[in-house]
Amino acid sequence: MLKLHCLAYSRGLRVVWLLEELEVPYDLVFYERTERFRAPQALRGVHPLGRSPVIEDDGLMLAESSAILRYIDTRYGSGSFQPAPASRPYFEHAEWLDFAESSAATPIITAALEKASGKEEVPQDQRVKAQLADNFDYIESRLADRPFLMGEAPMLADIQMSYLMAVAEMAGLLEARPGLAAYWQRLQERPGFQAATAKAGPMAPQRR
Repeated sequence: MLKLHCLAYSRGLRVVWLLEELEVPYDLVFYERTERFRAPQALRGVHPLGRSPVIEDDGLMLAESSAILRYIDTRYGSGSFQPAPASRPYFEHAEWLDFAESSAATPIITAALEKASGKEEVPQDQRVKAQLADNFDYIESRLADRPFLMGEAPMLADIQMSYLMAVAEMAGLLEARPGLAAYWQRLQERPGFQAATAKAGPMAPQRR
């Protein structure tokens, strides 16, 4: 049986969500964060980087949420959460999947860390603020004529984006972005998302 090592309030919730959507049996090994909101040392006994998520499946150990999502969907979901391989939508989807963990992630995580440190208005760095605005505009323009990034149904890119939406909401970044707030609400309404958070808790702490 597939084993998932998942840290509280982490990207690991993305993997729980996909497993629930696909109804894949799995063993969830859950780790609470330390008082300083760090990953516990026990995770270093699983993977040298000591991070989450990590899966173990049939002799394979795999880290990084994007790689894990692709693996699970390909092996257990027959690619149902990705467009047809080698098609134009497949590569468009790959862009969004990678965007969520690269260009989009940095300014959102930066703002969230500032918020956690007690700053009222975030982000404070003007360069980060500009990046955040550009990224949010880009996502909103994509969603202008569709409920999810690739159309009528959520795909891996939406699951990948969900963690950033959770963190953005926690940092108060969605208040002026009703389109993104509505998108985040649609993601939370998915049965797989609800099953995942019932088992492993929310993706991000409650907003203060």
